[in-house]
Amino acid sequence: MANWLIKSEPFKYSWDQFVKDGSTFWDGVRNYGARNNLRSMKKGDLAFFYHSNEGMEIVGIAKVIREFYQDPTTEESAWVVVDFKPYKKLKKSVTLAQVKATPALSNMALIRLGRLSVQPVLDEEWEIILSMSETK
Repeated sequence: MANWLIKSEPFKYSWDQFVKDGSTFWDGVRNYGARNNLRSMKKGDLAFFYHSNEGMEIVGIAKVIREFYQDPTTEESAWVVVDFKPYKKLKKSVTLAQVKATPALSNMALIRLGRLSVQPVLDEEWEIILSMSETK
């Protein structure tokens, strides 16, 4: 099982709205790197849900419930979506500043590839973030 991080601006789609909806497809990805990451996701994979621009913090964990398929918001066949459902809210959000201040996370994609909206998270990084959030 792989781990991921997905970004959303909270004014467009927040964790609270995600929980209220119960599930969603992750659409609007128009970057080939992020698209390739969506294509690599498998049912059951987990992804940190990150509020970008406002808050700039990891707030929860989403679970992949359907692997990639054609993005229904466009007719361009290059773009895909993945279905997610809320898995768990973090006990404590983990801010970008906290991630940047943690030496063991200095190579995390969140820091190195800051603009990438869908990115992989290494197992060690995943465990550190969970520990920082006091989430099991």
